[in-house]
Amino acid sequence: MHQKDYTNVIDLRYGQDACFGLGKEIGKFCVMTMEIPWRITKNKLGGNPEIVVFVETMEEKWLNSICEQMPEFDTIVGIGGGMAIDAAKYISWKKGKRLVSIPSILSVDAFTTPAAGIRRNHEVDYVGVASPDPLVIDFGIIRTAPPELNIAGIGDLLSMHTASFDWAHANLKGKSEFPYSSSSIEKANKILQMLYGLLGDVRENTDKGLMAIVQGYIDLNTICLPIGHFRVEEGSEHYLFYELEERLKRPFVHGYIIGLGIYIMSQLQGNNFPFIKEVMDEVKLPYHPSILEIKKDDLLKSLLNVREYVKSRPKLWYTIINDTEITEEWAEAALQGLHFA
Repeated sequence: MHQKDYTNVIDLRYGQDACFGLGKEIGKFCVMTMEIPWRITKNKLGGNPEIVVFVETMEEKWLNSICEQMPEFDTIVGIGGGMAIDAAKYISWKKGKRLVSIPSILSVDAFTTPAAGIRRNHEVDYVGVASPDPLVIDFGIIRTAPPELNIAGIGDLLSMHTASFDWAHANLKGKSEFPYSSSSIEKANKILQMLYGLLGDVRENTDKGLMAIVQGYIDLNTICLPIGHFRVEEGSEHYLFYELEERLKRPFVHGYIIGLGIYIMSQLQGNNFPFIKEVMDEVKLPYHPSILEIKKDDLLKSLLNVREYVKSRPKLWYTIINDTEITEEWAEAALQGLHFA
């Protein structure tokens, strides 16, 4: 297979009105969406869908009941954020039908990843394989979202700064769960260098900035899909977020909370913290606890517990957290520059 086969995007269309008239090209089609994205998109899309389903939940039982109710169709179109895109991916996989993805926001990378994130008994599970044909990046639609939610999309790419460090650290300790690949780390760094050169565009939601995030996700796939894991992109910064989510029993905007994880874990790693903080500040990624409504006391408790949390979950990869005792004194110092409500 060629590297392009690993993008998980069969065809890519982008531009100001990239989805215009698409409904007339894709045969009989059904739509998985939400109210606002559908209102923004329906008059541009053209053609009449067989059915429009507003996604209520990602619970497997609900998705299967929708599958059974679907009329005959050729193409499933996902329009919206992560839930709508994932629901369309699930139905594409289950029914063996063509998938078209039209994201309305870039805060999560569901529109480029192969698996659909569903819920089984309220637990997240990733199932199936679906590739958009085409993936449609319509700048007009995406810019209807609050700019900071598109900026959030860079969070899961900047996490390569800390996650790649964690993988190299695990390898040095003889604890890497996968064969170590320095070329994967180099490729991840190339994506980061591309993004560092376009921070102003990402911040301003220009066409170039929006495409930088999309291209970053696609290029990340070419690293991670061939080797079968996302070790260069998921590490200690994600694990702090998992602990916080479990502790506080509520979701967060993914890119924001990952930014907070990068802020803290790059300090724990001794990994060029001033630089990555400056990057997040320049792009205006909202990572401060005040924005996430996280109290200082809760964040301190999370930091002091994160090592035990990670050790109690053997499926989590080996990171700097496994090897470092986080003291109250260190935690207080690490949080000094953060804003709390």
